[in-house]
Amino acid sequence: MVKRIAINTGGGDAPGLNAVIRATVLAAINRGWECYGIRDGFNGILEPARYADGGVFRLTRDRVRGIAHLGGTILGTTNKGNPLHYPVKMPDGSTQDTDRSGEILDYFKREKLDALVSVGGDGSLTIAHALHKMGLPVVGVPKTIDNDLDKTVTTFGFDTAVAFATDCLDRLHSTAESHQRVMVVEVMGRYAGWIALHSGISGGAHSILIPEIPFDIEKVAQKVRWRDGLGRMYSIVVVAEGAAPVDGGRLVAEAAATGHAERLGGIGERVAKELQERTGKDARVVVLGHLLRGGSPTSFDRLAALRFGAAAVRALEQDMSGVMVSLAFPNVEYVALEEVAGRMKGVPLDSDTVQTARDIGICLGD
Repeated sequence: MVKRIAINTGGGDAPGLNAVIRATVLAAINRGWECYGIRDGFNGILEPARYADGGVFRLTRDRVRGIAHLGGTILGTTNKGNPLHYPVKMPDGSTQDTDRSGEILDYFKREKLDALVSVGGDGSLTIAHALHKMGLPVVGVPKTIDNDLDKTVTTFGFDTAVAFATDCLDRLHSTAESHQRVMVVEVMGRYAGWIALHSGISGGAHSILIPEIPFDIEKVAQKVRWRDGLGRMYSIVVVAEGAAPVDGGRLVAEAAATGHAERLGGIGERVAKELQERTGKDARVVVLGHLLRGGSPTSFDRLAALRFGAAAVRALEQDMSGVMVSLAFPNVEYVALEEVAGRMKGVPLDSDTVQTARDIGICLGD
């Protein structure tokens, strides 16, 4: 019988994390359970000396009061604390990735913690699946602004990111038109184009470049020239960070280390440079970057996060493990982590959203 659970947040931060924490804690307390928070992914367990409170602390009603509307996470997060490939300093000063997952299981057993609610994206849920297979009861909660997790209609954080990017595009129209410029807006999303596509359509972009459709830069230049011919002397181009031209690969700002993801970046600058050369127009770049991760979650993301947290506790109450809470309108459901771990949900090219972009004349670079 579940009596004591722990919750952690891993990977990149996203608006709505605090709402998940609040719902999980309150749902657990209302069942007579205790709930504990692990700091910075699993670092609170693996590196306890770094924290004044020992890295794991009791979550009470007072600790989660008034946090649902706040961005970020009161637990902290990291994308460099994978216990399956944990960076350990060697005597010679080098760093070696080491499997420390056994220490996680030992900690839960020693502290009499019955289960883990793991909140994160693909990387965090892959870790959660591995821990489940080792015998730790785990329920996953899908989190990513990129919306690239499979088996859920959407993830919390995505709506907030799209809303902010759309607001930025609204603002850029006036300055781009005033100066008759091409404005290239680079957005996050890694290898999926959800943020770029949804914000680009909503924000009136004239071209949208996503990873799922390799682009021909000349097609984008033609769109700019066509608009100039109509007397519309400016253009807005939205570029997903993982977009790539038909004749080249993605631009990587930092190569992947073992157990870590590569850091994408630079495609906005490349697109702007080539458009300026091909059209003769002044082209400027705006990289929204981590601005998309910050701020208060929208009401949609806030409610989704609260529903996910409560549903995770219900799953544990029903002795479920190795599952992820999934949004399947109008309700939440549970899917096996093995169906999610290691999988990415890209934009379907036959979706009505892609077709909408084409129908209203947006250039997708193909």
